[in-house]
Amino acid sequence: MRMAQFHTSDVGAVGGLALPADADLLLVFGARALLQAETLFPALRGACPDAVIAGCSTAGEICGTEVHDDSLVITAVSFAATRVVLVSATLELAADSRQAGATLSAQLLGDQLRHVLVLSDGLAVNGSELVQGLRTSLPAGVNVTGGLAGDGPDFGVTVVIADAPAASRRIAAIGFYGERLRVGYGSLGGWDSFGPERLITRAEGNTLFELDGESALALYKTYLGKQAEDLPSSGLLFPLALHLADADTYVVRTILGVDEQAQSMTFAGDMPVGARAQLMKANFNRLVDGAIGAAEDTLTQLDGHAPELAILISCIGRKLVLQQRIEEETEGVAEVLGARTTLTGFYSYGEIAPHSALTRCELHNQTMTVTTFSEE
Repeated sequence: MRMAQFHTSDVGAVGGLALPADADLLLVFGARALLQAETLFPALRGACPDAVIAGCSTAGEICGTEVHDDSLVITAVSFAATRVVLVSATLELAADSRQAGATLSAQLLGDQLRHVLVLSDGLAVNGSELVQGLRTSLPAGVNVTGGLAGDGPDFGVTVVIADAPAASRRIAAIGFYGERLRVGYGSLGGWDSFGPERLITRAEGNTLFELDGESALALYKTYLGKQAEDLPSSGLLFPLALHLADADTYVVRTILGVDEQAQSMTFAGDMPVGARAQLMKANFNRLVDGAIGAAEDTLTQLDGHAPELAILISCIGRKLVLQQRIEEETEGVAEVLGARTTLTGFYSYGEIAPHSALTRCELHNQTMTVTTFSEE
């Protein structure tokens, strides 16, 4: 596996980059305005005529251990014995998310399928439903990782590149095929839970109305105190741990909006009635430890092979909490994986991964998700 990585804030400079013409995969993560530039995709396709080209807008770009804003990170990958295939879908309605996921995973089925990487619009999709659809067709031993595109702190429009110029409402799914490919994945948070667990007694999709029969928004504001005045942005600092009735582990959910009239909160994933929810708060050291733990989990799945490529997808909420310490989590991952591993990735509106090799794929918020690749 050979890698070439480039970082630039000038779309016009992309045509002059020494992108390898024989690249099999180009991963492109960047600010929405740069991804939407008319000249970007033609320059990428001209440089790498046979490559699968995929990427998305971000809330921050990862290049090695550095975290950037308002830039482009382009990673070219040439595999020794791995085939990559890209399929895509465009969502008309968020309600179509599960069917879109099922269709995409079915299209990727084939001999020696090892893994699926998904990059999705971050605002027009129901991430929980997308993940459930993706799980429907995949055989045992094949899992999904990926994330939801970002738009910085604006939450306006997100876009995805899927072998075509960047567009909103798009989902790209990449299948990796080959006997020699090894894939590892891990996803951990590092937030501390506090307060009692409460039962979700009224919710519709990703909109939460009541906990223990009381207004969820009123309870939430009680715990936030003065910070409730800054909702919904302050909600990124206080996600919910969601204990699903049909799963052994919990997932984290980030608040996206509030409705004062309806006394409701909208989250980045489904909030099913009957699940139990508990408030969480940031712990700087545990957030960094969570990123390190996710990286360590990936190594246990590579059969002793050293990782060559790592795709890091972390949450915008972690970035807002860690601020100037943000590179501590990427540096921690790099220390675990080793200096020979090429790191790329982005800060997202949601992360897609299993908790470990033995659990199913879920939508997460506020986690660091690490996917590592190695060829024998």
